[in-house]
Amino acid sequence: MCPFFLGISGRWPEITGLCSVCTVREEGRPTHFLSSAGCSTCLFRNLGLSTLPLENQERQSRPRAKAGDLGTKLAFGLWVWNLVTSLAPHVVERLGGAFFIPYLIFLFTCGIPVFLLETALGQYTSQGGITAWRKICPIFEGIGYASQMIVILLNVYYIIVLAWALFYLFSSFTIDLPWGSCHHEWNTEHCVGFQKTNGSLNGTSENVTSPVIEFWERRVLKISDGIQHLGALRWELALCLLLAWVICYFCIWKGVKSTGKVVYFTATFPYLMLVVLLIRGVTLPGAAQGIQFYLYPNLTRLWDPQVWMDAGTQIFFSFAICLGCLTALGSYNKYHNNCYRDCIALCFLNSGTSFVAGFAIFSILGFMSQEQGVPISEVAESGPGLAFIAYPRAVVMLPFSPLWACCFFFMVVLLGLDSQFVCVESLVTALVDMYPRMFRKKNRREVLILAVSVVSFLVGLVMLTEGGMYVFQLFDYYAASGMCLLFVAIFESLCVAWVYGARRFYDNIEDMIGYRPWPLIKYCWLFVTPAVCTATFLFSLIKYTPLTYNKKYTYPWWGDALGWLLALSSMVCIPAWSLYRLGTLKGPFRERIRQLVCPAEDLPQWNPAGPSAPATPRTSLLRLTELESHC
Repeated sequence: MCPFFLGISGRWPEITGLCSVCTVREEGRPTHFLSSAGCSTCLFRNLGLSTLPLENQERQSRPRAKAGDLGTKLAFGLWVWNLVTSLAPHVVERLGGAFFIPYLIFLFTCGIPVFLLETALGQYTSQGGITAWRKICPIFEGIGYASQMIVILLNVYYIIVLAWALFYLFSSFTIDLPWGSCHHEWNTEHCVGFQKTNGSLNGTSENVTSPVIEFWERRVLKISDGIQHLGALRWELALCLLLAWVICYFCIWKGVKSTGKVVYFTATFPYLMLVVLLIRGVTLPGAAQGIQFYLYPNLTRLWDPQVWMDAGTQIFFSFAICLGCLTALGSYNKYHNNCYRDCIALCFLNSGTSFVAGFAIFSILGFMSQEQGVPISEVAESGPGLAFIAYPRAVVMLPFSPLWACCFFFMVVLLGLDSQFVCVESLVTALVDMYPRMFRKKNRREVLILAVSVVSFLVGLVMLTEGGMYVFQLFDYYAASGMCLLFVAIFESLCVAWVYGARRFYDNIEDMIGYRPWPLIKYCWLFVTPAVCTATFLFSLIKYTPLTYNKKYTYPWWGDALGWLLALSSMVCIPAWSLYRLGTLKGPFRERIRQLVCPAEDLPQWNPAGPSAPATPRTSLLRLTELESHC
C-alpha cells in the first residue's frame, strides 16, 4: 500500500464482522454484513422480504454460469478463443523474424499479466467492463468508459470486414472465380494472370497488378481518389453489412447461453482451413523464401523503436486486452473457476496458432513475391485487405477452387462474427450492469442490442462508399490503435497494483482458484507492465507518422485531425472521469480521495480457510492485508 493512501484517512475505518445467524453466500461468494446485532437481513427475512441488499439482488438477477450462461469451462475457453483468434500475423509481414524477440518480451511482460488481470477482475466482481472498475476503485471508473468507447468504435468498423467477406463468399458461387483471371470488365491492361511466369514480367513489374488486387480494389471497393471523394454508396456491400448485423443480432439477442452452443463449431472449423492453406502454401514455388523471411531474425532491426511498438500493438490486438471483453466474459464465470489456468492456456494457444499460421501466410507471400518480382515486405500492402489478397491467391491455386473459396470465406465470416458479437456482448453487458433497473426487464436487453446494431449499421455505411476504405483506415489507425490500448493498459495496471493493491488482488485470486499465481505476474503489474507500456506509448508519440494508404495516398490535414479526435475520444475518458468525480463529491479533498479509492464493501472477502470454509469476518483479515488496504 502506498503511504500516500494510508495518510488520506488518518485512521483505519471501523470494520465489523459477519452476522452469526444469517451468513449468506451468493453462489459460493462469501458476503459480509455491516452489523452483527440486529442484522437488517434477519429483519427482512422475518418480514418476508428479500434477504439481500438491492445491489446484491441486481447482481443475482443476472444469470450465472450455474444457470447455463457459458455452460462449461470449455465454453468459456471457446468464447475467449473466438475473440482472440486470428489467422494472420498482421504486423510480421513487414518485419520478419526480428519481430519474435520483442513479441515474446511483450507476451510475458504485458500480454499474459493484463489478460489475467482483466479476466480475474470480471470473475471476482461479477460485473461488466465499467462497473467492475467502479467496484474496486471508483476514481478509475474512467478505465471502463475508455475501453467501452474503443469497443463502440470497433463495433462500427470491424464488422465492415464481414461485409467484404460476405461479398467474396457470394462471388465464390461460380465455376471460375472472378479474381482468378484478367478477363473481366473491371480489369486493366496492367493485369497479369496467374499463368504468366516471372520471366515475362521483367522490366514491367512496377506497373503489373494481379487479378486478385484488381478485383479487390476495382470490383469490391471501387476505391476513389481520396477521402475527400466519398462517392456513391456500394449498395451490394451495404446489403452484405445488413446481413452481417442481422446474423450478429440473432446470435446474441438471447444472451451467451444460446450463443455458447455455436462456438463449439466456430472455434474448431478454422483449424481445418488453416491446415489446408498451410499444406498448399508450403508446396508453392517461392514458399521457402517467404518462410526464410518469416524465421530469419535481422537483429539490426531491434534498434528500431518501431519494431517494439509494432510488437506491443500486435500483442494487445491479438489478445483483445483493454477492450473490456475479457472482463465481461469473466463476469459470467463461476466464482471458483480456475481463471489463471484458462488465461495461461489461451495465451499460449493463441500465440502458437499465430506462429503456425505465419508459415501459411508467408509461404503464400513468398510465392507472390517471386511471381511479381518485388520484395516480400512490399507484397500485399493493402493493410486490412491482406486477407482478401494473400489467401484468395492461395485458394485459386487449389483444385476445385470455388469450393475451397466458399469454405475459406465462410470461415472468415465465422471468425469475424465470433469477435463481433463478443464485442457487442461486452458493450451490452457493461450497459446492463450500469443500469440494471432499466435493462434487466423483459425484452429490454433485446431492444438495447437492436439499438446498438441499428446505430452501428447506419454509421458504418460511410465506410461502404467508394471512398469508404479511407474512412475505414482512419478508424483502424486511430480509433482502436495500439496507442489507445497502451494508454488504457497503463492505468489498468496502476489501478490494480498500486491503488487497489497487488497483494490484495492476489488474495482475491487465491480465494477463487485455491492458490496464488506465479509471483512474477504480480511484479509485472507493479513495475514491468506500466513501465513497458509507458515507454512504448511515449515512443509511439515520438515516432508518430501521418496515415497513408498503400504508401501512396497521403491524408489531408483534416483527415488526420479527425483521426486524433477518434483516438482522444477514448483516452480522455480516464482523466476526465477522475476530475468529474473529484469535483462533484462533497467534503474535504482528502475525504473525497479516500472515498474514491475505496473498493465496494459488498465485494467478496478473501477466506484463508479455503473456498469451502465458512465466510471469514473482515476483521480477521486486517492483519494480513493492512499494508495494502487503504479503506
